[in-house]
Amino acid sequence: MKNWMETVLNFMLRAVFGMIAVFLINSLLQGKLSVGINPVSFLASGCLGLPGVALLYGLKFYFLL
Repeated sequence: MKNWMETVLNFMLRAVFGMIAVFLINSLLQGKLSVGINPVSFLASGCLGLPGVALLYGLKFYFLL
């Protein structure tokens, strides 16, 4: 089992890279399908990584229909 610091570091790295991905995708889409950078998106990308980012955009697209 991983120690506590490794788990926290892993979560923070995934969350930070996930927020960078959200920022870059929002820049590419230019407001057409943008996801906000907030604590919920931070937690989703931190827990799930890049699939969490994809989940955020999938939910955003689903609720626009």
